[in-house]
Amino acid sequence: MTAIAIRIRRAVFGLDPREALFERRGFVAATTASQARLETIGRTFIAGYNAWLARDLDAELARIPSELHGFAVEGAAMAGALVDRLAPWRRGRWAQLLADRPAHLYMIHVGAGWAVARLGGSLRRAIARCDSLLGWLVADGWGFHHTYFHPAQWASGQRRVPASWGYAARAVDQGVGRALWFVAGADPARVADHIAWFGSERHADLWSGVGLAAAYAGGCALDDLAALPALAGRFRAQLAQGAAFAATARHVADNPAAHTEAAAAALAGRSAEQLARLAQELQPAPPHDPTGGHYETWRAHLAEALATRRAA
Repeated sequence: MTAIAIRIRRAVFGLDPREALFERRGFVAATTASQARLETIGRTFIAGYNAWLARDLDAELARIPSELHGFAVEGAAMAGALVDRLAPWRRGRWAQLLADRPAHLYMIHVGAGWAVARLGGSLRRAIARCDSLLGWLVADGWGFHHTYFHPAQWASGQRRVPASWGYAARAVDQGVGRALWFVAGADPARVADHIAWFGSERHADLWSGVGLAAAYAGGCALDDLAALPALAGRFRAQLAQGAAFAATARHVADNPAAHTEAAAAALAGRSAEQLARLAQELQPAPPHDPTGGHYETWRAHLAEALATRRAA
């Protein structure tokens, strides 16, 4: 691709880094440190997205700390999936990113969900085109995107996907829960207030998403992390399950973070490595149920194991 073509692609598809600002999004953080952390994550995602468009992802990753790499690759995955859709005469860009960076397979699937949400395509078809187990992370990314960019509707429980979408509706709620961590500025009490607006049948998936975001993204002090299990109440096992998924994503990508270690202890009573190994032990072997049965069984068994071990 020529330099002119790259500049055109950036001009047509590029994202403005200011989209990550709390002022632009209407978010309110508990502390200036929380806001700075979550805005940095948003800008890193956008930087990865724009770097992929410019064929400069390697250089972008070299410029940032390794613990932020997942967010940049997630942004690159959104860009690849988006261009695949808009330039269908040469698909395979998203798949090539997955082949080139398999350690980030979790974040790459999530990034595909952003593209589907942005373009308004069929979420269920997008899930079906991906890995039969991790494809549900596409729905997670879809839910995160809508909640992050449209919090008035999605962070209040006013909008939801229909139950006729099957397990995709639950996977979307996991992404909604992740986004609530950003919308609420990493303030656990404010997160709980948001979740209280949703129907109780949705709380388990929402708290799972919160646990994943708190452990993977970070953004709050240790005392605040310690308050999360009590706020989750009877859904504390789902909160811990989300933290385990975060620890697994970092373990596989070999990009550990101090805040993930702290969250693993506070939310699940284990080290990040212990959580990752448990999640990998319980991961169902293929072939996987394309309706989401194996993915939900994985989550349920992990939550049950963490609840049992914590109680012991």
